[in-house]
Amino acid sequence: MEDKRLFTAEEKQQLHSLYRELKQKSPETFEGKRYKQLKNTMTTLACEGKLYHDLFDLNPVLRSMQSAILAVDAIGLKTESVISCLLMPYINTEEQLQDIEKTYGKSVKTILHGLIHISELYKKSPSIESENFRNLLLSFAEDMRVILIMIADRTNLLRQIKHTPNVDAQLKAAEEAAYLYAPLAHKLGLYQIKSELEDLSLKYMNHDAYYLIKDKLNATKKSREEYIDRFISPIQEMLTKAGLKFYIKGRTKSIHSIWQKMNKQNCGFEGVYDLFAIRIILDSPIEKEKQQCWQVYSMVTDMYRPNPKRLRDWLSIPKSNGYESLHITVLGPENKWVEVQIRTERMDEIAEHGLAAHWRYKGIKAEQSGIENWLANIRSALENNDDLQIMDQFKSDLYEDEVYVFTPKGDLHKLPKGATVLDFAYNIHTNIGNHCIGAQINNKNASMRQVLNSGDQVSILTNSNQSPKQAWLDFVVTSRAKSKIRQSIKELELKEGSIAREQLERTFKNRKIEFDSTVLNQTIKKLGYKEINLFYKDLANGGLDADRIIEAYQLQYKRDTNQLERTEIHSAEEFTTDHVNQLQNDQDVLIIDKNLKGIDFTLAKCCNPIYGDDIFGFVTVNKGIKIHRKTCPNAHALMERFGYRIVKARWAGQSTRNTYPIVLHIVGNDDLGVVNNISSIISKEEKINMRSFSIDTNDGLFSGSLTLMIGNLTVLDSLIKKLKTVKGVKNVTRG
Repeated sequence: MEDKRLFTAEEKQQLHSLYRELKQKSPETFEGKRYKQLKNTMTTLACEGKLYHDLFDLNPVLRSMQSAILAVDAIGLKTESVISCLLMPYINTEEQLQDIEKTYGKSVKTILHGLIHISELYKKSPSIESENFRNLLLSFAEDMRVILIMIADRTNLLRQIKHTPNVDAQLKAAEEAAYLYAPLAHKLGLYQIKSELEDLSLKYMNHDAYYLIKDKLNATKKSREEYIDRFISPIQEMLTKAGLKFYIKGRTKSIHSIWQKMNKQNCGFEGVYDLFAIRIILDSPIEKEKQQCWQVYSMVTDMYRPNPKRLRDWLSIPKSNGYESLHITVLGPENKWVEVQIRTERMDEIAEHGLAAHWRYKGIKAEQSGIENWLANIRSALENNDDLQIMDQFKSDLYEDEVYVFTPKGDLHKLPKGATVLDFAYNIHTNIGNHCIGAQINNKNASMRQVLNSGDQVSILTNSNQSPKQAWLDFVVTSRAKSKIRQSIKELELKEGSIAREQLERTFKNRKIEFDSTVLNQTIKKLGYKEINLFYKDLANGGLDADRIIEAYQLQYKRDTNQLERTEIHSAEEFTTDHVNQLQNDQDVLIIDKNLKGIDFTLAKCCNPIYGDDIFGFVTVNKGIKIHRKTCPNAHALMERFGYRIVKARWAGQSTRNTYPIVLHIVGNDDLGVVNNISSIISKEEKINMRSFSIDTNDGLFSGSLTLMIGNLTVLDSLIKKLKTVKGVKNVTRG
């Protein structure tokens, strides 16, 4: 009989330990009547016996408690969020949610509603597939705390799965954390969690690189600490003399950050010079924060020569996620560049814990408009039906850098880097964006495509005759502008389609043809239109001729009323299995995702997949689906950065007619006759055609590049084995 006990003896002990820790960190959650309610709810639901270990073999109750502790400790979430976190494993029906609302209030119900949706998405897979991305965003948009709890939960998950035997699931979870949850944490100002997510993702995705950097950091720890002491010693002395209250700490850059620099600069660990940053944190009254930060800046730059190009002033204009700090890079002892961050204790708390930290400073108005606008943009984008466009907008918003522009009245607007005049127009008001024809930037005329820079003063020019165009989507970057343009175009098309429909019905009436909407709908499908609105759009634009429509309509009408001559009808028994197989084998069949055939796809040129390769699909913005080999050199980067656009794909049928271009690289000794032997082998292969063969020789070695047309992987593997047997050939690899 299967053992359905949820807790082992060790897990029970862990449960008591976690409970004590959570009670200490969030005592208000367990006070009085509320605690009894929570305990009774959890006990009752647990007794139903519906809780099992997840696909990582983690106990869901322990996991929810660990996530709750992290949410309180690192993010600063309060009672309602903690209760929601604790109840998450138990609740899965609408009826239970209604009971939760009666007991704990509407806020807990709203948070749990979003968490349940996400939990359902994760039940089948450790990462969100592209078709479920819309549902994920809907849950996120419900309540800000849903996002924060999920960030805490995914961080906790990555902490707990280091020893899991389910390596594939571990890799998927790590990839999703890297491309979705780490950028989300960054967007919300949760820099500590963001760094941890990136480091843990790298650990699972690129184990060797992670431990190489970790070992190097450990080996250089002593010398790094000695240098930091030498750097900060004179600064401490100067600040103390000035009567400032402060403390200084040196912070080593995260492993992921160092790895990124190594890749970007194409260098080894030793080539990354700025391995750490110095943080000067002031104990300063709110009214003197900026004054004292700039005072420290002046002292540091008097002592060490600054790099003016590396000054970052987020004191005067904080980031939209509330981040405030002053960053400078100075030339320290031994001519080493050192980054110095200057901020107050309040600013440091916000930098570490994001917007949630504002809640700890009562009476200080948090600048949350940027985040609220971002969530509003998600909700707006969800009104459209193109999931890929939503994903791209969401992704670009996560990675945005900001520019600051002003209206003629001096009002400040924050936009992502690369934003245009048209983005700015839509940021002010939808109606202004819809009628925008250009702008005056710093009193000079500019087109609506003009990219904005920080400090620009922008006055939008409008014309009542202007209306949104499809081409506008090519140069706007904000999700708000894109969603509003699509919405306006859709409304315009519906209006034009309605006029086109009236004109078509009038044409039917003038020609005294009976109009039947059912027959017309069938006719529209016969003409190749999957959506009726696309049919009327083409009719309105002149892409369809009314005579052609009427001719097709009359033919369909005769079919429906049995007025066409009957043709001989064959029974299904006449089609043998052999006949069916012959039809299927006329060409290779590619099945994408859930047995979908006939989807527009192309084969990626970076890896040239052929029939038989292990493959996956990558959804491009406007070129359909690109098919890559799983061993493609770009596969890892695509999965890490755009995991939500990856779809499963596999070959089906049999390869008989199609051939595919592939490139082989051959290296060998430059012996007499070796090239002729290679050419001879290829020419004898009936199923292979050679397109080109180029050779370079150097110091007695040759390297050749062959472009061949091959039908499938079996033929290719056989050819490679034969080529490796040629005397003088050292290696044969596929490009």
